Amino acid sequence: MIAKRVFYEGRVQGVGFRYSVRSLATGYEVVGSVRNLIDGRVELEVQGAPDEVDGFLEAILDGYLRRHISRFVVQEIPPKIGLKGFQIRH
Repeated sequence: MIAKRVFYEGRVQGVGFRYSVRSLATGYEVVGSVRNLIDGRVELEVQGAPDEVDGFLEAILDGYLRRHISRFVVQEIPPKIGLKGFQIRH
Protein backbone atom coordinates (compact mmCIF):
# COMPACT_ATOMS: atom_id res chain seq x y z
CA MET A 1 0.00 0.00 0.00
CA ILE A 2 1.27 3.45 -0.95
CA ALA A 3 -0.15 6.93 -0.57
CA LYS A 4 0.47 10.13 -2.51
CA ARG A 5 -0.56 13.76 -2.24
CA VAL A 6 -0.75 15.75 -5.47
CA PHE A 7 -1.20 19.49 -5.84
CA TYR A 8 -2.63 20.56 -9.20
CA GLU A 9 -2.27 24.12 -10.48
CA GLY A 10 -3.86 25.84 -13.44
CA ARG A 11 -7.53 26.32 -14.23
CA VAL A 12 -8.52 23.51 -11.88
CA GLN A 13 -11.32 25.20 -9.92
CA GLY A 14 -14.76 25.98 -11.30
CA VAL A 15 -14.44 23.47 -14.17
CA GLY A 16 -15.72 20.28 -12.51
CA PHE A 17 -12.20 19.03 -11.82
CA ARG A 18 -12.98 17.48 -8.41
CA TYR A 19 -16.12 15.73 -9.65
CA SER A 20 -14.29 14.36 -12.68
CA VAL A 21 -11.45 13.07 -10.49
CA ARG A 22 -13.94 11.39 -8.14
CA SER A 23 -15.69 9.77 -11.11
CA LEU A 24 -12.37 8.60 -12.52
CA ALA A 25 -11.43 7.07 -9.15
CA THR A 26 -14.32 4.60 -9.43
CA GLY A 27 -12.36 2.77 -12.12
CA TYR A 28 -9.47 2.06 -9.75
CA GLU A 29 -9.09 0.33 -6.41
CA VAL A 30 -8.06 3.48 -4.58
CA VAL A 31 -9.32 5.48 -1.62
CA GLY A 32 -8.77 9.12 -0.81
CA SER A 33 -10.10 12.60 -1.34
CA VAL A 34 -9.86 15.72 -3.46
CA ARG A 35 -10.48 19.32 -2.42
CA ASN A 36 -10.10 22.90 -3.56
CA LEU A 37 -7.54 25.04 -1.74
CA ILE A 38 -7.95 28.73 -1.01
CA ASP A 39 -4.94 29.60 -3.20
CA GLY A 40 -6.61 28.18 -6.35
CA ARG A 41 -4.91 24.79 -6.38
CA VAL A 42 -6.57 21.39 -6.00
CA GLU A 43 -5.18 18.89 -3.48
CA LEU A 44 -5.59 15.16 -4.09
CA GLU A 45 -4.73 12.43 -1.60
CA VAL A 46 -4.89 8.85 -2.84
CA GLN A 47 -3.79 5.47 -1.57
CA GLY A 48 -3.90 1.87 -2.69
CA ALA A 49 -1.71 -0.68 -4.40
CA PRO A 50 1.17 0.97 -6.30
CA ASP A 51 -0.14 -0.01 -9.75
CA GLU A 52 -3.66 1.26 -8.94
CA VAL A 53 -2.44 4.59 -7.54
CA ASP A 54 -0.04 5.18 -10.42
CA GLY A 55 -2.65 4.15 -13.01
CA PHE A 56 -5.19 6.53 -11.49
CA LEU A 57 -2.75 9.46 -11.46
CA GLU A 58 -1.70 8.72 -15.05
CA ALA A 59 -5.36 8.62 -16.13
CA ILE A 60 -5.86 12.13 -14.76
CA LEU A 61 -2.97 13.39 -16.90
CA ASP A 62 -3.88 11.33 -19.98
CA GLY A 63 -7.51 12.47 -20.09
CA TYR A 64 -9.29 15.72 -20.79
CA LEU A 65 -8.43 17.06 -17.33
CA ARG A 66 -4.85 17.59 -18.54
CA ARG A 67 -5.83 20.73 -20.43
CA HIS A 68 -6.73 22.41 -17.12
CA ILE A 69 -3.43 21.52 -15.41
CA SER A 70 -0.43 23.82 -15.86
CA ARG A 71 1.70 22.25 -13.12
CA PHE A 72 1.49 19.45 -10.57
CA VAL A 73 3.60 18.33 -7.62
CA VAL A 74 3.50 14.74 -6.30
CA GLN A 75 4.54 13.87 -2.75
CA GLU A 76 4.80 10.46 -1.09
CA ILE A 77 2.88 10.43 2.19
CA PRO A 78 2.26 7.76 4.84
CA PRO A 79 -0.89 5.69 4.22
CA LYS A 80 -3.80 6.31 6.60
CA ILE A 81 -5.65 3.50 8.31
CA GLY A 82 -9.41 3.12 7.89
CA LEU A 83 -10.06 5.22 4.78
CA LYS A 84 -13.05 4.16 2.70
CA GLY A 85 -14.12 5.35 -0.72
CA PHE A 86 -13.04 8.42 -2.62
CA GLN A 87 -14.58 11.70 -1.49
CA ILE A 88 -14.77 15.36 -2.37
CA ARG A 89 -13.77 17.31 0.72
CA HIS A 90 -14.93 20.84 1.39
